[in-house]
Amino acid sequence: MSTKPLEKIAIIGATGRIGGAFAKALVRTGKHTVTALTRPGGSSKLPEGVKPVEVNYDDEAALVEVLKGQQFLVITLGVRAPADLHGRLCAAAAKAGIRYIMPNVYGYPERQSDDPYSKAVLSRIEEAKNNGATTSIVLACGFWYEWSLGLGEGWFGFTIEDRKVTFFDDGKRSITVSTWNQCGNALAALLSLPEAGASPSLADFANKTVRISSWSVSQRDMLDSLHRVLGTTDADWQIKYEPTAKRIEDGKVQLQKGDMRGFAKQLYGAIFLASNKTSDYARTDGTANAVLGLPQEDLDEATKRTVEMVEGGWDPLGIRNLKD
Repeated sequence: MSTKPLEKIAIIGATGRIGGAFAKALVRTGKHTVTALTRPGGSSKLPEGVKPVEVNYDDEAALVEVLKGQQFLVITLGVRAPADLHGRLCAAAAKAGIRYIMPNVYGYPERQSDDPYSKAVLSRIEEAKNNGATTSIVLACGFWYEWSLGLGEGWFGFTIEDRKVTFFDDGKRSITVSTWNQCGNALAALLSLPEAGASPSLADFANKTVRISSWSVSQRDMLDSLHRVLGTTDADWQIKYEPTAKRIEDGKVQLQKGDMRGFAKQLYGAIFLASNKTSDYARTDGTANAVLGLPQEDLDEATKRTVEMVEGGWDPLGIRNLKD
């Protein structure tokens, strides 16, 4: 292994929010050649400085060919991606000789449940290891703040455009969250480390989890931030309270009826449960923020970005106008 940083980085999903944040941050360092794998005929714009390569994800031979020479593969996939795509991408990367894979499991570092989502997370980590053929490096960032605050009631409980919020239990349970920018900062800092040699190095994180964060926040903290950004008070909002356990059960029923917002209620409810010991890992277990030299961000700036997204009609899942 080299005592220099890796040079050739490939990203799957660089036209998305998190993939784009990764790509932009990596390009800014000036230390890497960043290649984005995209499907043929795609119209989404890549960040400046990223090399595009079109490839059919269903053609393993083509995937292997375009991945040859790459040293690190970052996988970001949307929620509607085929269930087996992650494993196929990892297998192609191993055949191409890629040494490191960051699997598509961003979120919380240790899952404590046997629910399908948790099982999928563990499966993807194992896929990234390829029975030892490649090395997995997981980025744990908690929930993405802007995504979760802006999507609607099923996520962090907020419907910003209607000035409504549902507090889970008392709304004061803190969890670890990160912005897309902080995730980009973290990957850029991680891949700026030498591959091996004196610590800190990339080798320190081989087959491990890199824990990062922007803040530990509660729903109450989020609402207070929204007040500062919007100039509102509690009196301007419709605030209701709901037991987190009930929310999870309601989400199961909602999902059984085919409403994917029910999945969000289950997933987010599980993280806000008081019994969850990993949901605020930044406070309980610490992070790699200092080692990576990550900046301290401003909560209100991130909240303002989210408000602007919502007011601009941001609706990545096509659900904003759905009615219960």
